[in-house]
Amino acid sequence: MIRVNDDIVLQDWEVSERFSLSSGPGGQNVNKVATAVELRFEAARSPALSKAVKARLRRIAGRRWTGEGVIVIRVEETRSQARNREIARERLAGMIRRALAEPKRRIATRPGAGAKRRRLEAKARRGRIKVLRGRVGREE
Repeated sequence: MIRVNDDIVLQDWEVSERFSLSSGPGGQNVNKVATAVELRFEAARSPALSKAVKARLRRIAGRRWTGEGVIVIRVEETRSQARNREIARERLAGMIRRALAEPKRRIATRPGAGAKRRRLEAKARRGRIKVLRGRVGREE
């Protein structure tokens, strides 16, 4: 079980972990001990998450979201299998917490009078600079 917050707890059947050999430094340990973890979360089938949360989670997960609606997180940062497992679970919980936060709706506003005036003054100033770039006439 993974506790995301007080209301959401992911059940064991929703999360599976697979361990494999890790790349990188670690001496002979790298060739012997399966320290890398691949955590798979059945996000599309999870009863703990609403449709809106799943949609936001899909956007947050990006490439980690598979066609079957599974989020795959691979961690091989440390030499410890337990620590890599902990990191993967923390990342999943963090992604779900971010998806739980409902984005604020943007209220369309119009520019104020001062902003309009400054914009027009800047355009006029720029126009005067460009006029000076024209051909220089002959003075007779």
